Amino acid sequence: MCLTQLFLQNEAAYACVAELGELGLVQFRDLNPDVSAFQRKYVKEVRRCDEMERKLRFLEKEIKKDSIPMLDTYENPEAPQPREMFDLEATFEKLENELREVNQNEEMLKKNFAELTELKHILRKTQQFFEEVEYERRRFGRGRGVSISQDTSDDQQPLLGDYSVAQSRMKLGLNEGERQALDSLAMEDAPSHHDGTKLIAEREGQPKPHLKFVAGVIQRERLPAFERLLWRACRGNVFLRQSEITEPLTDASTGAPVNKAVFIIFFQGDQLKTRVKKICEGFRATLYPCPDTPQERREMSIGVMTRIEDLKTVLGQTQDHRHRVLVAAAKNVRMWMTKVRKIKAIYHVLNFFNLDVTQKCLIAECWCPVTELDRIQLALKRGSEESGSTVPSILNRMDTSEAPPTYNKSNKFTQGFQNIVDSYGIAAYREINPAPYTMITFPFLFAIMFGDLGHGTIMLLAGLFLVLQEKRLEAARIKDEIFQMFFTGRYMIFLMGCFSVYTGFIYNDAFSKSFNLFGSSWGNIFPFPLDEKAREQAITNLGGLEASPMLIPEKAYSGEPYPIGVDPIWVLAEANKLNFLNSMKMKAAILVGIAQMTFGIILGYHNFKYFNSKLDILYTFIPQIIFLSCIFIYLCLQVIMKWIAYDAAGGYSVLGYFYPSSNCAPSLLIGLINMFMMKSRDDGFVDGNKYCNTSIPPGKPGGCNMVGLCHLNNWYPGQHLVETILLVIAIVSVPVMLFAKPYFLYRRYRHKTVHYRDLNDDDVPIVLNGDGGGVSGSYPVRTNILQRTLATC
Repeated sequence: MCLTQLFLQNEAAYACVAELGELGLVQFRDLNPDVSAFQRKYVKEVRRCDEMERKLRFLEKEIKKDSIPMLDTYENPEAPQPREMFDLEATFEKLENELREVNQNEEMLKKNFAELTELKHILRKTQQFFEEVEYERRRFGRGRGVSISQDTSDDQQPLLGDYSVAQSRMKLGLNEGERQALDSLAMEDAPSHHDGTKLIAEREGQPKPHLKFVAGVIQRERLPAFERLLWRACRGNVFLRQSEITEPLTDASTGAPVNKAVFIIFFQGDQLKTRVKKICEGFRATLYPCPDTPQERREMSIGVMTRIEDLKTVLGQTQDHRHRVLVAAAKNVRMWMTKVRKIKAIYHVLNFFNLDVTQKCLIAECWCPVTELDRIQLALKRGSEESGSTVPSILNRMDTSEAPPTYNKSNKFTQGFQNIVDSYGIAAYREINPAPYTMITFPFLFAIMFGDLGHGTIMLLAGLFLVLQEKRLEAARIKDEIFQMFFTGRYMIFLMGCFSVYTGFIYNDAFSKSFNLFGSSWGNIFPFPLDEKAREQAITNLGGLEASPMLIPEKAYSGEPYPIGVDPIWVLAEANKLNFLNSMKMKAAILVGIAQMTFGIILGYHNFKYFNSKLDILYTFIPQIIFLSCIFIYLCLQVIMKWIAYDAAGGYSVLGYFYPSSNCAPSLLIGLINMFMMKSRDDGFVDGNKYCNTSIPPGKPGGCNMVGLCHLNNWYPGQHLVETILLVIAIVSVPVMLFAKPYFLYRRYRHKTVHYRDLNDDDVPIVLNGDGGGVSGSYPVRTNILQRTLATC
C-alpha cells in the first residue's frame, strides 16, 4: 500500500471518482476533518440525492403495497453524469406527484363509497324496521277488531301509527332494558286515567305526540358501551334498535377491515336530540339523514344505489391508472436506485477533497495498492476523457511514516474465511494474514467435534448446491439475513461437510449407526449356557435383561485393531460407549486445537521478526510459547504417550513402572487438575513395582495389589517435581506477558522526552517530545496493559 496524491480538474473530478469507484482499489482520506458536513462544497448535491432516494423509497413502498414484481436486470449501470441528475429529479418528481394525487383521489373516492355504503344499509335496515312495525300494527288492530283504513296514504299516517299498537310491537323480542326505555317514553305523556286504547291523551289545540329519531352507524365493538351511556345519560327516555352489517367494510384511510352496525334511536324533544347527538359524536358514530316517509326513503335508496355504481366505475378507473403507473415504474426503480446511490457516493467522496489556491483544481489523498497503480492511472485517464477535460489528472506518490490500512485480497472462496478472521481482529499492515490457513484448520476442527457420516453428507450436499447455484442465487438477490450468512459461507459449509464425512467414516458413525465392514475385534465374554435354568441364573448375575452391556478390554479385546476407524461393536456398549468415544474425540480436538494455537504463535514470531521488534520477541513470543508448552503442549505429549505406551492388556513396564491393566491407565484430565493444585500422589500402579497377574485376586501369591487409585498416581518417575516446575514457570510467564512490554515502552517513552524547567519557576517542569513537536501527553499504560491482556486471552 502507498499514499498517493491526486490533482483533478473540477470538470473531470466527478468522472474520475466514478471510474475509481467502479475499480474499488482506493481508500480516500478526509482532508477536511474539521469542516462540518453541512459546510462542505457538495452538500447541496448530497441533499438532492437524499431527496431522490426518499422518492424512490416511496415508489418502492407503493409498488410493494400492490404486490407488483420489480424487474431486476442484474446489470450494474454506470454512474450518471451530473447533468442527468436534473432528468432523474424531474422524473421522480412527476411520478411522486402523480401517485400522491391518485392516492388522494382514491382515498376520497373510497371514503365517499364507504359513506354511501353505510347510508345504503341504514336506509335498508330502517325501511325493514318500519315495515315490520306497520305489519304488526295491522295484525294487532285486526286482532282487537279495530278498523284500519286501507286508503290512507303513508304520508298522512303517523310515524309509528297508533302509539299503543307501536308500543306493543316494539316490546316484542326486546330485552328488559329496551322495554323499560319504551315504557318511560309512554309514561311521560300518559294521563293517570285512560280508556285503554290511547296511552297519550289528546289535548285540545295540541297535535298527537310524535316520536323523532336519528340513524347512523357505529363500530361493533363500541356498541355495548354506547347503549349503556345512552340509557344512563337520557335516563331511559330513548329507544335504541340496532342491526349488524353483514357486508364487510373497509377503512378508507388505512384499508383495514372494520365491523360496523346500524342503529336507530327514538326520542321526544329537542333536548334529548341534542344529548343523543353529543353521545354519538363522542363514540365516533356517523349519523346520516333518514327521511320519515317510506316514499322518500325509497327515492333516496334509488339515488344512493345509482351513486354507488358510478363511484365503482370511477374508483376502478382510478385504480387501473395507478396500477399502470406503478407497473411502468417497477421496471426501472431498482436501476434508478443504483444510479442515485452511485451519485451520492461520488459527491460524498468529493467532499473529502480540497481546493487549490486557484479554485480550479481538486486535491485528494488516497491509499492504494502499489501493484494496482497502473490500473488506477488508466481509470483516471478514462475519467478525464469522458469529461472532455484537456488537462490530464495527475497521480503523485507520497512518502509518509503513517501506517497504511490493511488490504487483504479475497475472492468468493476465501471471503467467508476472511470474514471470520476479521471478526476477531484485522491484522496490521504487512502482517501475515491467517485466513488462508484457517481454510483447512477451521473446517477440520469442526469435523472432529461433529464427526457424523450421515449429517456430514447432508451438509456436503447443501454446500454443493449453494456452490453450483451461486450465480442464480446471486441474481435472485435474496435479502434474508440468515440466508445471506449461509450463502457467504457456502464454500466453508462445503469443506465442513467434506471433512465431516471423513471423520464420520473414521468414527464409523452415520446417524448414530455403525457399519461392520471388516468384522469386529471384540468377542462376547458373558456366559450363555444352553440349559434354561443356568441361562436364567447367568442373566440374573449380569443384572437382568435390562442391564446395559459393557465392553471390558482385558477380556473382550482380541488384540487386533479394526482396520480403519472405530470398531462397530462400540455402538452396543451402552455402559461405557460415551466414555470411550467422547474421550477419543476430545483428545483429538485438543491436539488439533493446540497445534493451531502453536502455529498462530509461530506466525506472530515471523511478524515480529519482519518488523525487527526484539521487544515483542523477548516479552511476547517467548513467554507465550513457554506458557503454552508448560501447560498445553505438555498435556498433548501426555495424550500421545498414553495412546502409544498403554494398551488394554497390560502386564509390562512403562517408564519404569509396571502397568498391570487398562484400569490403571493414567487419567489425564484429573492429572491436569492435580497439577494445578500441586497435590501429592503415589508413584506407580502396584506395590513394589513388580510383575503380577491381574487374573489372581489381590492378596494371594502372584496377585496385583494396586496402590490406591492407580489411574490417579504418578505414571513416570519425578512427575510431581516436573509438573511443579512447569507450573511455576507458566505462572511466572503470565506477568511477563502482561507487564514487561508496557514497562519497557514506558521507559523508552521517558527516555525520548526532554525535561525543561521554566526560567521563572524552577518547580514547574515542561515535557516536550523528543522531536520538538510540543508538549506531550501521558503515556497510555492502562490501555497498553488492557490490549496485552486481551491478546493473551
